[in-house]
Amino acid sequence: MPWNASSLPYRLLYLAKAFLEDSTPLSLVLTMNTDSGPKFEGKFEFLEHTADVFIRAHGKTMEEAYENAALAMFETMTDSDKIAQTQEQTLEVEAEDQYALLYNWLEALLVKFETENVLYSKFQIINWQETADIFKFKAKVWGEKFDPQKHPQKVAVKAVTYHRMVIIREKDRVILEFILDI
Repeated sequence: MPWNASSLPYRLLYLAKAFLEDSTPLSLVLTMNTDSGPKFEGKFEFLEHTADVFIRAHGKTMEEAYENAALAMFETMTDSDKIAQTQEQTLEVEAEDQYALLYNWLEALLVKFETENVLYSKFQIINWQETADIFKFKAKVWGEKFDPQKHPQKVAVKAVTYHRMVIIREKDRVILEFILDI
């Protein structure tokens, strides 16, 4: 597993979580490590949260918003610009509702990272299907094996959560909000 308690960013975050008073927003520490900046404008942004990473992903379609949510998760862990798109994989994700689908999507990517040691930087949702009983899609993802010399470690994502998860679908835009446990 590439992310461990001995990595400097993870240790600093752990110490900050353990020793900062409740009145000191930990998000100030996180903002320095996970600044989305102008290169991700219109795709996602990091929102203020006291202990974890709160993300708002945007898209013109549900597919684009899901792609940007995945990019935001990997940008939380490392500089996604440094992830080459040399390995292509296909994933199938399904769930009983949109919230579970978002959770399952991000969780599937996180599990692939943890088990195969692969970081991803490009995502393409294809074959989106919604019925009264099931939500599902296929996705192509591109990335490469984690290399500590090439991929700077920001923070370790332990899990995706349902806490404060929001899905807003409007005529010409979609907004996804979710929290990553770090």
